[in-house]
Amino acid sequence: MKPALIEISAYSTEVVEVEIRTSVEALLTGINGRFRNTTEAPNAGEYDRFREMDGPALTAEFERFHERLTSQTELLADGERIELLIDRVEIPEAGYTKVPRNSVIYLKGALSRNAKSLTWYYPEAFGDHATRVRQIDTEKDEFHWSPHQWVKSDQPTEPFSLTQVFSQPSLTDILTTYTYSGFEHIIPLGLDHILFVLGIFLLSRRLPTILWQVTMFTLAHSITLALGVYGWVNLPAQVVEPLIALSIAYIGIENIWRQKLSRLRLPLIFAFGLLHGLGFASVLTDFGMPTSDFAWALVAFNVGVEIGQVAIVLASYLLVARWFKSEQVYRLCVVIPGSALIGLAGLYWFFERIEWI
Repeated sequence: MKPALIEISAYSTEVVEVEIRTSVEALLTGINGRFRNTTEAPNAGEYDRFREMDGPALTAEFERFHERLTSQTELLADGERIELLIDRVEIPEAGYTKVPRNSVIYLKGALSRNAKSLTWYYPEAFGDHATRVRQIDTEKDEFHWSPHQWVKSDQPTEPFSLTQVFSQPSLTDILTTYTYSGFEHIIPLGLDHILFVLGIFLLSRRLPTILWQVTMFTLAHSITLALGVYGWVNLPAQVVEPLIALSIAYIGIENIWRQKLSRLRLPLIFAFGLLHGLGFASVLTDFGMPTSDFAWALVAFNVGVEIGQVAIVLASYLLVARWFKSEQVYRLCVVIPGSALIGLAGLYWFFERIEWI
């Protein structure tokens, strides 16, 4: 389950708009971040039924949730609650049903020009969320984006200041926010990417060799990540997601039937990295990019991803690999069973992500 992405726009015309980008199907069934996979939920069948509905049918189904959404969410201006009404709901067609459909809910209310801060509350029952606030001076056509706040518990955000309408977020804020986002997409959210990096790690215990492979992977996914975010390369999720799973299966299987690195290892990792970059691009596009310092945000996200990958490699080496003196024992006790699990997980995800299964 992806977290909800919430953008609150405070206009100088004394209007405030809340844009909630989330899974309407998850809201209707109460499936939130406590489930790693929707199939684990007791009402997974109902969730799948909603996923297969066309846009107008699901929009009609969602109308019964309107009152609960507006009564249980809260937007406070200087501690006073703002009355929010649902302005419109945009639900796309079903498309690729193996990944959550991103719907957008728009709430609207009145906001005094004298307000100094906004605080947002989104119930834990609705899922995790990342929220940011945009201040907009419509007369001067100037605005300010706050950093994201990630909330994973049943509590409101920290107050967002409304006193910086004419300033942009600092470069330090942008670098910190997007580096953390990249790291978090690997640890703990990116289980498929973690398994791929572990697959790279298992075939060799020489740290320079491992880190060179991980760097090649990072270089490749950085290329397609940039191309994907800029909109120059765009492959549908129903193609990218199964192929990412297949790359994980391949790396695990190769570790079993090869006992040492081949000349094709680096080109293959580079090719797989290009594929994984398209998966990263969809996440970063959903997360949102700053209009200023766009390139720095992109670099910071990649740095965060690389830090996460290196952390996995170093932890695996220090906790497991360095304690085996015999290569044969290490291969028998660690490489083969570990690679088999990685390969099986990749194959499971591949068949799970194919549209027609």
